[in-house]
Amino acid sequence: MSSCYITPAGKKRLDDELEYLWHKRRPEVVRALSAAAAEGDRSENAEYIYRKKELREIDRRVRYLSKRVEELKVVTDKPSDPARIFFGAWVELESDDGKVMRYRIVGPDEFDPATGCISMDSPVARALMRKQVDDEVTVQTPGGEMMYTILRISYEQ
Repeated sequence: MSSCYITPAGKKRLDDELEYLWHKRRPEVVRALSAAAAEGDRSENAEYIYRKKELREIDRRVRYLSKRVEELKVVTDKPSDPARIFFGAWVELESDDGKVMRYRIVGPDEFDPATGCISMDSPVARALMRKQVDDEVTVQTPGGEMMYTILRISYEQ
C-alpha cells in the first residue's frame, strides 16, 4: 500500500485528469464506439474493438482515481523543523563521485523523475527522511550501495 500524502499541485493534477477523462474523453469514446457499432458486424470491426478496449481503460482509470482521490491527504503545511527532510522538501545531494542532484520528495501519485520529483516511498526518499544538511546517507540501489551528502534542504520551489 502506497502512502496517501500528496502536494496541492499533485492533487490538482489528479482532479484535472479525472475531470478530463469523465467529462471530455469518455463521452468522445462512447460516441465513437456507438458509431462503430452501427457499422454492422462487430466481430471484424477493428474500430469497434479498439474503442471498446479504450473505454475499458478509461473506466478503469476513472475508478482508480475516484477511489484514490478520496483517500489522499493534501499536505499544505511546512514541517515544524524545516532544517530536516520531510514530505515536500527539495533536497540537494552530492554523490561520492561529486555529482550534484536535486530532488523533491512527493507522494507516490505524483513522482516524476524527469522533474526531480521522487516518491516518499522510494529507497532514496526513505533514507533521506529526518536527515539534515551535512548528514551522509547510504542508499541501497540495484547498482550497489551509494553514498550521498546532503548539501541543502528547502521547502520553497
